[in-house]
Amino acid sequence: MQQGTLMRKVKSKSWKKQRYFKLQEDCMTIWYQSKRTGKTESAFSISDVETVREGHQSEILQSVAEEFPPERCFTIVFYGRRGNLDLVAGSAEEAQCWVQGLRQLIEPRSFPLTFALVSCTWIRDWFQKADKNKDGRMNFKEVQRLLKMMNVDMNEDHALRLFQDADKSESGTLEGEEFVLFYKALTQREEVLSLFQQFSEDGKKLTLLELVDFLREEQLEDEGTEELAMELIDKYEPSETARARHVLSADGFLMYLCSVEGSIFNPQHRVLWQDMSQPLCHYFISSSHNTYLIEDQIRGHSSIEGYIRALKRGCRCLEVDCWDGPNGEPMVYHGHTFTSKIPFREVVSTLGKYAFKVRHPSPGAGARGWSLVGVDTWHAEGSWSCWPPAMQGAREQGSWRHWVAQGASLSPTPQELKHKILLKGKKIGRLEDTLDGPGDEAADVSDDENGAEAEERRRAKVRETQHGSALQKDKETLAQALSDCVIYCKNVPFQGFQEARSHSRPSEVSSLSEAKARKLIRDEGNEFVRHNTWQLTRIYPSGMRTDSSNYSPQEMWNVGCQIVALNFQTAGMEMDLCDGLFSQNGCCGYVLKPPFMRDEETLFNPSDPSSREGPGPITLTIQVISGQQLPKVANRKEGAIIDPLVRVEIYGVPADQAHQETKYIENNGFNPRWDETLQFQLHVPELALIRFVVEDYDKTSRNDFVGQFTLAFANIKPGYRHIHLLSKDGTRIPPSSLFVHIRITE
Repeated sequence: MQQGTLMRKVKSKSWKKQRYFKLQEDCMTIWYQSKRTGKTESAFSISDVETVREGHQSEILQSVAEEFPPERCFTIVFYGRRGNLDLVAGSAEEAQCWVQGLRQLIEPRSFPLTFALVSCTWIRDWFQKADKNKDGRMNFKEVQRLLKMMNVDMNEDHALRLFQDADKSESGTLEGEEFVLFYKALTQREEVLSLFQQFSEDGKKLTLLELVDFLREEQLEDEGTEELAMELIDKYEPSETARARHVLSADGFLMYLCSVEGSIFNPQHRVLWQDMSQPLCHYFISSSHNTYLIEDQIRGHSSIEGYIRALKRGCRCLEVDCWDGPNGEPMVYHGHTFTSKIPFREVVSTLGKYAFKVRHPSPGAGARGWSLVGVDTWHAEGSWSCWPPAMQGAREQGSWRHWVAQGASLSPTPQELKHKILLKGKKIGRLEDTLDGPGDEAADVSDDENGAEAEERRRAKVRETQHGSALQKDKETLAQALSDCVIYCKNVPFQGFQEARSHSRPSEVSSLSEAKARKLIRDEGNEFVRHNTWQLTRIYPSGMRTDSSNYSPQEMWNVGCQIVALNFQTAGMEMDLCDGLFSQNGCCGYVLKPPFMRDEETLFNPSDPSSREGPGPITLTIQVISGQQLPKVANRKEGAIIDPLVRVEIYGVPADQAHQETKYIENNGFNPRWDETLQFQLHVPELALIRFVVEDYDKTSRNDFVGQFTLAFANIKPGYRHIHLLSKDGTRIPPSSLFVHIRITE
């Protein structure tokens, strides 16, 4: 890759500034500076980059498509909610140099980062930050500055002792391997070493049998333990000699505990592990609200980036609001507001590219290809023909009839719907009318059955009349061809559970506001659960949430609502819960509901945990042991060191909602030790989500957020585990983590 390349940074059709971009020698940092002033504007780490898109694959670059050819354009996409960087190179060759170079640098992250690799990168980054005079050496004054930067408030005498022990050359400075020695002494994990020595007879190594004992007694691994022990030694022991002897050193033991296998999240649940052959209504489905918006609901920016980001997070239900645009072309925006508009054509083109991709498909996961539900609110009177052929093919000839002919229900499974896009919207008539096309032979039915069908049609006609003139207008303006594309998700108004049970069909879906849903949960909890065993329900945010804030999805999941739509652009506890629930099952966006929420005769009511069939409450015991290399809080004054505490929050049925927290540790974000035990009783663990939050304690104002990690109780691995923290945006903060001990008892 060229270093110091002059390119155009494009922010809009009228804002195109020339900047010099350069990859630093560490191959981890890119900075850019103004051509006019020579002043460095910004820098970013390669670890911040999610992907690189070639050509006009952003709205901004599409707006300058006539000025700059696609082969000179590319977009750098960052993790989280950070805006993209749109660039135009001086030539196609320069563009390719940067695109291919960046892809090679970020490619290793498609595999799990090892603890050793993360530590190596971390050491190099800190060395370069603290080496003020850039001479490749670090004196004691620079080391003291480094400790402050790393969130460490260390006694000066102790720091000097570590410095002198590492200064093998006695030069008064640290360089290369000397700094690595200093770093290792600084990061010595006494709590891990103590645990290691409990199972090691000589205190220096774990034999194969000693490691097996640890895995069985503490990690509760009960199947193939000896084979697992051999795999862990081969994978994490850094010494070839030790590997050959089938023993694990203290370094290898730490690397295992910091690995995927040592994580609190059960690695077997990262991949597709649930039954995908149940009816669609038996799953929670990752869903977004007004997906096109990336800001607020009134004046916010509409962008195809909203769809791309949601899809890459595993979202399977998107919202598309279509209105008339110029020259009869449909536009997507939030109607009757001042939000910007994007052509419907661009939206469906984007869906065609990203509908069946996920950000981090796990090895062996079936995340690619799971069906997408499009919530299509169609207000436009213009042509709908800009649907691409692949999406018009949602009603592929014969496929729907085949299912019905085989006696399948009108509620197909995710497995059957793989690689298909469903439209949720208004529809003329019933699904059966769509399936019975011209020339189809009607099945033989008895006179009684014909009478029952006639009676049902009469009732349907009466109900339609009751809907009033608004429904009649929809019939007059809705194109038949568009109506025919709505197959299994026909919009119907909700008129009560009894009415739905008597007259609705599994192929229909009702949308409820969060307020309406809460009232039903409060007044008719069990009926709501039963309703959701056979029909889809969509919940959407209150219209008062103009700032794109979110409601808690947990109370909606507690009654089995499948399509709980959230504003994906807004970080916070609500999106942490969403990400936590759907981070399992290969990130496919579908999570199977527990058995008692799939039984149409269930007695379960979330307000009465005893109504759940199954074993009694369980006790979750969490010992919060320590933290490692916690990030500093943004916008804090230079030199400030955090006072971290850990809060564990339980989300589930009302009886399980709880939180407890540790004391705070003063002036230590680098390696704080809490050694505190928190205990919770869970009455309905199948619905519980556990959120670990680290905050910077402040006695005069609200605590500052440091990091969090959320997962479903069903995905917890007991034993000694590391929790790898995420930022507000849901991105990894390597190598920040918590070390805990988990026990689950009945």
